[in-house]
Amino acid sequence: MGVTDVLSRKKGVIVGDDVLKLFNYAQEKNFAIPAINVTSSSTAVAALEAARDKKAPIILQLSQGGAAFFAGKGVANDKQQASIAGGIAGAQYIRSIAPAYDIPIVLHTDHCAKKLLPWLDGLMDADEAYFKDHGEPLFSSHMIDLSEEDKEWNISTTAQYLKRAAPMKQWLEMEIGITGGEEDGVNNENVDNNALYTQPEDIYDIYHTLSQISPYFSIAAGFGNVHGVYKPGNVKLHPELLGKHQQYVKDKIGAKEDKPVFLVFHGGSGSSKEEYKEAISHGVVKVNLDTDLQYAYMSGIRDYMLKKKDYLMSPIGNPDGEDKPNKKYFDPRVWVREGEKTMVVRVQEGLDDFNTTNQL
Repeated sequence: MGVTDVLSRKKGVIVGDDVLKLFNYAQEKNFAIPAINVTSSSTAVAALEAARDKKAPIILQLSQGGAAFFAGKGVANDKQQASIAGGIAGAQYIRSIAPAYDIPIVLHTDHCAKKLLPWLDGLMDADEAYFKDHGEPLFSSHMIDLSEEDKEWNISTTAQYLKRAAPMKQWLEMEIGITGGEEDGVNNENVDNNALYTQPEDIYDIYHTLSQISPYFSIAAGFGNVHGVYKPGNVKLHPELLGKHQQYVKDKIGAKEDKPVFLVFHGGSGSSKEEYKEAISHGVVKVNLDTDLQYAYMSGIRDYMLKKKDYLMSPIGNPDGEDKPNKKYFDPRVWVREGEKTMVVRVQEGLDDFNTTNQL
C-alpha cells in the first residue's frame, strides 16, 4: 500500500480529491511532502529527479518573484504581468514534463501577500479558463498569505478566494501568524516575536469559517518559523504548539480524528530533524524548502567554476594546449547540470527527513 494506491491519477500534476487523498494519507502514515520553490526548468527538473529516484510525491511551487523570473527579468512587472505570464508558463511547462517522471506532483504557488493579490487574481483567471477546457484548474493549489493584516480581514478575504477556488476543487493554503526573516522581497526580520506564534483560537476560527465552504484548505500556523538559515539557537521553534492547535479544534468540533487540520511548516530550511519529526506528528503535511536549495544549487556551479577555472577564461586555450577549444567546459548544459546535481542531493535529504522517501 502506498500513495499511488489511493490516487486516481498516479503520475503528473494531481488536483482536487487526489490532493485531499494525498494529504490524508500523509497524516495517516506520518510524513510530509517537501514544497520546492522552482524558478526555472532546471530547478524544476532537479526536484522531479530527486523525488523520482526516492519514490516520493513532491510539491513544486512558484513564488511571485520566481514566476517573474520564469517569464524573464526583461519583462515589465509593474502590474504583475511578468509574474502572471511566468506563473502560467511555469505551470504549463511542469504539466508537460511531470508525467515523464512517473510520480504524483502538486503544482502550487507560494506566499501571496495583500499587495500581490493581483498576481493571484491573474493566475486564478488562468485556472478558470483551463478548468473550462479541461475540467480541472491549471494549478493544484495556491497560497494566500494575509498574515500581516488584521485577523478578521485575513480570514474573510481568504474565504472569498476559497469560494472562487471551490467549484474547481482547488486547494488553498493560508497563513496565520507571521513567518519571520526575509524571502523573495518580503521582509519580516523585525517583527515582534509574539507575532511568530499562532493561538489555537485563531486556528479554530479559520477552520470554522473555511470548512463551511470547502474541505480543500490548509493552514500555515506560526510556531516561531523564520525564513532563511540561521545559527542554531537563534530561532525558537515550538512545534508542540501544533499539537495543542489540533486538540483545541478537535474538542471544539467533536472530531473523531486526532488531526482534523492540515498544517503547513514554513521556514523549513535549517531546522533540525527532530523539529521536522515533531511537527509532522502533529499533522503537518507540507514543509517548505527554499534557502537550503538555493545554496545547494549554487554550490554545484561554484565548485565547477573553481575547479575548471583555467578552462573557462577564453574560448580557446587551456592547460592542455594554447590551441585547445573550451566549448565542452563552458557549454551551459555542463555547468547548469552541476547545480542540478547538488540540488538533487539536498532535495533527497529533505525527502528522507520528512519520511517521504518510498511512500509511493
